[in-house]
Amino acid sequence: MKTNEVPQQNAKAFMGHSKLLYAQDQTGRYVGAPSSGWEAEEIVLDQAIGEYVQLAADAWRRAKAGAASTLEYHMYRERMDVVLLAQSTGFPKWRVRRHLKSGVFQKLPLRHRQRYAEALGKTPEQLERLPEQP
Repeated sequence: MKTNEVPQQNAKAFMGHSKLLYAQDQTGRYVGAPSSGWEAEEIVLDQAIGEYVQLAADAWRRAKAGAASTLEYHMYRERMDVVLLAQSTGFPKWRVRRHLKSGVFQKLPLRHRQRYAEALGKTPEQLERLPEQP
């Protein structure tokens, strides 16, 4: 893609910001070029966000019923999955999956809950609570 072909369709997900893409200049060298997004990217991003909203709502219902931990809700609410949360906390994926169980998460030591809280941008106390609505 040439620098003058970099999409500038002002995607609403960018909220007025731009991101850096690499494109070829007039001499054929790759250089950084700002982009405000394009329609195809916005459609895919909206679908992905919708998926996480649905996963968070499902996790909220399971946590409310005691079938899942509040950690699962907060993980999806922050648009993370097991792999990303494992990478962010340093826990193996199998442990993160285990901690998504209600009884297991409630028994975690504070130092483990603090690692999750830090990765999710919350306090350990916030991780233990569910909002009134998903």
